[in-house]
Amino acid sequence: MNSRWFAPLIFASAILGWLTAMALPDVLWLDQLTQLLRTVFFSALKMVIAPLIFFSLIAGVMQLRASSQMGRLGGVTIAYYLTTTGIAVLIGLIIVLFYHPWTAFPPLVEDPSVLGDVTAQSARLIDPGDGSTFSLLNNLVQRMLINPFDALAEMNVLGILVGAILLGLAAAITLPTDSALPKIFDELAQVTYKLAGWVLTTLPIGLFAITFQLAQKIDFSTLAALGQLAGVVFGATLFHGLVVLPAIAWLVSGKNPLQFLRAVSQPMVTALFTSSSAATLPLSMQTAQDKLGVDQARSAFVLPLGATANMDGTALFEGIAAVFLAYMFGIDLGTTGVIAIFLVAMLSSVGAPGIPSGSMAGMQMVLLAVGIPLEAIGLLLLIERPLDTFRTAVNVEGDLVGCLVAKRFAS
Repeated sequence: MNSRWFAPLIFASAILGWLTAMALPDVLWLDQLTQLLRTVFFSALKMVIAPLIFFSLIAGVMQLRASSQMGRLGGVTIAYYLTTTGIAVLIGLIIVLFYHPWTAFPPLVEDPSVLGDVTAQSARLIDPGDGSTFSLLNNLVQRMLINPFDALAEMNVLGILVGAILLGLAAAITLPTDSALPKIFDELAQVTYKLAGWVLTTLPIGLFAITFQLAQKIDFSTLAALGQLAGVVFGATLFHGLVVLPAIAWLVSGKNPLQFLRAVSQPMVTALFTSSSAATLPLSMQTAQDKLGVDQARSAFVLPLGATANMDGTALFEGIAAVFLAYMFGIDLGTTGVIAIFLVAMLSSVGAPGIPSGSMAGMQMVLLAVGIPLEAIGLLLLIERPLDTFRTAVNVEGDLVGCLVAKRFAS
């Protein structure tokens, strides 16, 4: 998938769907055709999401096998990744709880039940308007501790997450170094990435159908609300990338923020244009060794693990975007619902595919967790690709800061 032409094609498909609906609003066969295309697209998304989550998470967590052998380096790296992802989630929580400008515009859908997404309603963690922390914790525990096969069959995203993480950790601790199982799971993850890539290839067709169906509801206020969302996400991501991460680099290495940003500019720019942390990995390793003075043993452990498990920008984006979509599609969250969103966003960012739009798998998980119809992704995709480039650059920057942390504390 060539990201240089794919992003304009997505935007053009959305515009074409809207224009077609405006020009031919009462053509029955066209309405039926777009309903069919929309159903096929979302069915394909639902088909791929469970195996994608399961195998990619297991493959990612099993990379932690090296941490039991490398001791302090593994512990420091994992602690750093959890800390920075937690900071990103905290930034997102503060923003959506105290600053949510899109609420000045009317929601797109007042009653989400009209979209008929039964899967989203059955998979949610909380009930509409339920502000009880006990109810949230009770539902969390029930959905977390469940038979993994039942979780896969029922699209229980939290059960899939916990089952995959626990299975991956158990394998990472017990398997011998020459075991073939990690390679098998990695290959299975690559197969699901390819399948997801095929589904994403149909995105322009799906987005055309979705936009056609929503055209009567989308107006300039909706576009303005999307602009507000893009601005909030961009500002939060910029703050994390230009303030938080350089500050950590300065504290652990003594490099002032401008000096650090200059040193890591090349892999960040590459990530900006490729939207892939995995594709940037070779350049990131070279930069860590040549410009940050991190030895090969540390960078060879920290960076590949970070390309899978350290997705600060992704967790930040998914949390803020899900709160926005909940408002636009009439889902009453409350404070506990917002916390649930960011909890699942933090978990889903672990093991997200390091490919363009790889966060869409995690986005589906977050939406399902609070009962937001998958239909909402169609709206989000209008602005997702440009934002994806910036958060990927921040993800890569965070991995490089992790090398400095490992150099300082895992000597």
